[in-house]
Amino acid sequence: MSEQRRIGYRWNLRQLMAQRNLWKTTELIPLLKSRGINLSNAQVHRLVTATPERIPARTFAALCDILDCTPNDLFEPFVEMRAAKTADAPRRPENFGVTTEPRIARRIRVIAPDDDG
Repeated sequence: MSEQRRIGYRWNLRQLMAQRNLWKTTELIPLLKSRGINLSNAQVHRLVTATPERIPARTFAALCDILDCTPNDLFEPFVEMRAAKTADAPRRPENFGVTTEPRIARRIRVIAPDDDG
């Protein structure tokens, strides 16, 4: 039985910037521009402070060049969760508490309690 995996990743841009004494997101903007990457202040801020869902390859390569690092230093994948391809769920409904008997609807009448107290 093969295994399914959910893959996550760590985005280490902020840590790598700190190791190179780049403390502000605005310090990254001219370094990116010198490599042909024109991003707004807001885009660079999001790139540094949040984990991007997608990033252009040229931007990724420019960051590796600026920080003198490898892609593995910047982007670190890991296995979030492992699961079997198929679960070992019971095959018949009776085995997990579901009855196959037809349900009969019954009417009830609610009677207020006596206040003889």
